[in-house]
Amino acid sequence: MNAELAAALLIGLLGSSHCLVMCGGIAGALQLSMSGSGQHKVVLQLLLSAGRLSSYALFGAAVGYFGASAMQLAGASLLWLRLLAGVLLLMMALYISRLWFGLLVLEKLGQHIWRRVQPVAQGLLPLNSAAKAYAYGLCWGALPCGLVYSTLGWSLASGSAGMGALLMLSFGIGTLPAILLTGSAATLLLKLKSHTVFRYSAALLLAIYAIYTIWLAMRRLVF
Repeated sequence: MNAELAAALLIGLLGSSHCLVMCGGIAGALQLSMSGSGQHKVVLQLLLSAGRLSSYALFGAAVGYFGASAMQLAGASLLWLRLLAGVLLLMMALYISRLWFGLLVLEKLGQHIWRRVQPVAQGLLPLNSAAKAYAYGLCWGALPCGLVYSTLGWSLASGSAGMGALLMLSFGIGTLPAILLTGSAATLLLKLKSHTVFRYSAALLLAIYAIYTIWLAMRRLVF
């Protein structure tokens, strides 16, 4: 379990370069809509992120519970879910290495959900209270993102609601530096994550863990 949570954290951290493109502008615009002193804005920004991570955890718990329940009803082994988890991990490793961008196709699937959530989110602006900031963060968690959806698929294969929630929460924590850091610190982080050696090394670690997960599942299913 610890290895899976560490992998989810790493995916969030490395994949957050995409978050900077998709969500960096949103985060900046939301900061401008926040009222009050600098300290108050920091609190609102943290609550905004807390709401987003809460959404991720809730989604992860829901799909984790659904995946386990569906396999039990079908009378199938949970090892098939482990096999699916390994395949999704391998896909995310390829995405992080920038050798394959097939996960971006998933973002189109979430546009229908976001069209329903976006009017609710817009109604919360300006973010002039703690409740509004947290509620907007909950809505933000539904923003279409291929990497989020792939991690949700991994949560589906986690085998339980608790593990599904922890995987998504770990992933969300990994994205926080890219969203919360600004200025030179964010630029430095982006350069580090974009460095070829760093990116390929991290992707290789994820790929090795993915292949190991696939091998374990297949060995137990066959033998």
